[in-house]
Amino acid sequence: MTGAVLRVDLGRILADIDTLRARVAPAQFMLVVKNDAYGHGIDRVVAAAAAHGVEWFGAFDVPMGVRARAAAGPGARVFSWVTVGRDEIAVALDAGLDLGVGDAGYLENVAAVSAGRAARVHLKIDTGLHRNGIRPEDWAGVVARAAELEARGDIRVVGVWSHIAETSDEADDQARAEYTAAVAVARDAGLRPEVLHLAASAAGFARSEFRHDLVRFGAFSYGIRSTDGPALCGVVPAATLLAPVTRVDGDTVEVAYGSLDGLPSTLAGRAAVGTPGGARPLLAVRGTSLTVGSWPGAAVGDQVAVFGPGDLEESSVTTLAEAIGTVGEEIIVRVSPLVPRVYV
Repeated sequence: MTGAVLRVDLGRILADIDTLRARVAPAQFMLVVKNDAYGHGIDRVVAAAAAHGVEWFGAFDVPMGVRARAAAGPGARVFSWVTVGRDEIAVALDAGLDLGVGDAGYLENVAAVSAGRAARVHLKIDTGLHRNGIRPEDWAGVVARAAELEARGDIRVVGVWSHIAETSDEADDQARAEYTAAVAVARDAGLRPEVLHLAASAAGFARSEFRHDLVRFGAFSYGIRSTDGPALCGVVPAATLLAPVTRVDGDTVEVAYGSLDGLPSTLAGRAAVGTPGGARPLLAVRGTSLTVGSWPGAAVGDQVAVFGPGDLEESSVTTLAEAIGTVGEEIIVRVSPLVPRVYV
C-alpha cells in the first residue's frame, strides 16, 4: 500500500441497515446518501442497498439524487430536499425524484416546471429548527395552494415532513406537536400524503412515537453514532481509513495519508490510532502525514488505522469527533475523494 485508502465494508452497511429496519418496523427505512453517502461512495453503497431491498433514498441535492437514481434503478424512491432553480428542478423531475418543498416560491417553481406531470412533492413544516421549512403562520395558505396545484395536475403531495433539533426530549416533543397539527391542517385542505416523516437517526432509533411512516437514517446507517450518544447495539462502523508507515524513528513513526488533507490538526495529543501493536497516541497531524507512537517491531509498510470499527484498537470517527467537540460525520466527509475507496 503506497498511500491511504478508505476501506468500506458493504456487508457491514447492509447489516447496519437490517438492524435499523428491524428497529423501526413497520415504519419504512430511508437511506440518506448525502455527501457521497457520508464519504463511503454513493454509487456502490446505493447499488448494494437497493439490491438488499432498500426502497427509499435521501439525497439532499439534485446531483446526488440523480446518481442515486442511476445506482438504485427506476423502482426506487429518491428524495431530494435542497431548494434549487428551475433548470435543476427539470433535471430532478426527468430523473423521477421526489422533491422536498419548504418554501411557497419553490412550490410555485416546481409546479411551473412540472406543468401537468404531477411532480411528487413533500411539504415541509418548520417545527422550530428553522432549516428550510414553511413557517407555521404561512402553512395553511401554502397547503391550500398546494391543493389547488394538485387538483390542476401540476403536483402531487405525497409527503409531509420536517427536521427536528434532537437536542432535548422536551424540544422534540414540542416539535412533534407542531408537526401533528400541521398534518391535520394539510388533511383539512384536502391533501392525502402517502408518507409522514419527522425523525432522522437519533429520534428514529430511540423514540417510536416519532417514526410515523418513514424514518430518514443517515449517519447511523454507516455505523456512526451520535456525539456523546450511547453505543448502538448491532450498528458497527463500516469504513476504516488505512495509511502506511513511511518512516520509523525511535519512539515515533510517520504515517502517510496522501491527499486526505482534512484530518483536523487539533486531534494531535487527543486521540489514538490503531496499529499492529494496538492503540497508539496520535502525536501530530500535518498536511499529508501523521506522527504516532511506535510499537515493537514497527516497520515501513505497516498499516495504521486512522479510524474505523476498532479492529486494530483504533478510534471511531465519533470518538475522534468527541475529542474536539464536533460530530463524526464531519471527520469522515473530510476524507478527500482522491483517497481511493476499496470495497470489501
